Amino acid sequence: MVDKGQIENVLGRLESVERDLGDSSVLQDRRRYRAVLADYSFLKRLDSAWTMYQLAVDDGQDEELIRTSERELTEALLRPDPFEARNAVMEIRAGTGGEEAALFAGDLFRMYSRYCESRGWRVEVMHANATSLDGYKEIVFTVIGEGAYGAFRFESGAHRVQRVPETEAQGRIHTSAATVVVFPEADEDDELEIPERDIRIDLFCAGGAGGQHVNKTESAVRMTHIPTGLVAVCQDERSQIRNREKCFATLKARILDHRRREEEAKLGADRLTLRGSGDRSEKIRTYNFPQNRMTDHRIGLTLYALDRIVNGELGPLIEALHRNDVDERLKLALEKRQ
Repeated sequence: MVDKGQIENVLGRLESVERDLGDSSVLQDRRRYRAVLADYSFLKRLDSAWTMYQLAVDDGQDEELIRTSERELTEALLRPDPFEARNAVMEIRAGTGGEEAALFAGDLFRMYSRYCESRGWRVEVMHANATSLDGYKEIVFTVIGEGAYGAFRFESGAHRVQRVPETEAQGRIHTSAATVVVFPEADEDDELEIPERDIRIDLFCAGGAGGQHVNKTESAVRMTHIPTGLVAVCQDERSQIRNREKCFATLKARILDHRRREEEAKLGADRLTLRGSGDRSEKIRTYNFPQNRMTDHRIGLTLYALDRIVNGELGPLIEALHRNDVDERLKLALEKRQ
C-alpha cells in the first residue's frame, strides 16, 4: 500500500535541496556538496517514480502495470548505499585445497577482470603472491570505475569449486575454496585521521612466483595499523614511493570498512543484508565444473552457464543479487511500518 502522505512529506524537501545546489557556500564545501547532490539524486528518482505511479493509477491501467509502478515507487524510497559509486578494493585468498585452491583464486581474479573490462573499468593490482602454475595464494587489487563497489559488494565470502584439478592424474573431482573480500575505497571526504604513530611500516624486496625477486631493492611496502591489526601490502610498483601511496590507500580502505562494520553492528543485524554478516568465511557460492553449474547459496540461484560466468559474464548474477537485496530491504521497511 502506497503511503501518499509519507511520499509527499519526503518530496517536500526537493525544493530546498535544489536551492542548496545553487548556494555558493555549498559549492565550496566539497563534502557538503556531495551530500546535497546525493539527496538531490534520491529525491529526483523518487519524484519520477511517484509521477509514473500516479499516471498509471489515473489512466486506469491494468493491475499488473500498477503493481509494477508501485514496486518501482517503493524501491525509490530506499536510499542507495552511500559507497555504491566508489572504486572497489578486492582481495582473493586461496583456501583449502592446496595448489588447486591457488589456481581457483587465479580463475576468480580473471573472472572479475574480464567483467571489469566489459564495463570499461580498470584493474590495478596492489599485491600478488603468485604460484608457479598461474595461480595465486593471495592477490589484492583495486577496481577503478564508477559503481565498482556497488557491483561487487556482494562478492565477499567463501567461494567453493568442484572440478578435476590439472594436477589430478586419476580424473577424480576435488573440492577446494578461495575467500573473497570486497570493500569501498576510502577518499578524503571520509576524514580518516590516522596518526603516524599508529602505523608500522616494513620494507622488503618484491618477490615473484617461486620466490624469485622482481628486483633487489626494498621497494615493497607492508603497513600495519597497530590499533586494529589491519595490514596492507603493495609490491606491484618498482618505485617504493608509489608502493607507499598505494599501500596507504589500501590500508585506509580496510580501516574504513572496519569502522563501517562496527557501526552497522551497533545499529543492529537488520542493517546487514547480502553485503555480509561479518563472517567472511561463510560459504556463499559453489562452482561445479562437471555440471557447468554455479549456485549462489544465499539466494538459492542456480545457473547452468558456468563456462560463461568464469569468462566474465557476471551481469545476470549481479542483477539477481541486487534484486534480492532490494526485496530484503523492502521487506524490512514494510515490517517497520506495520
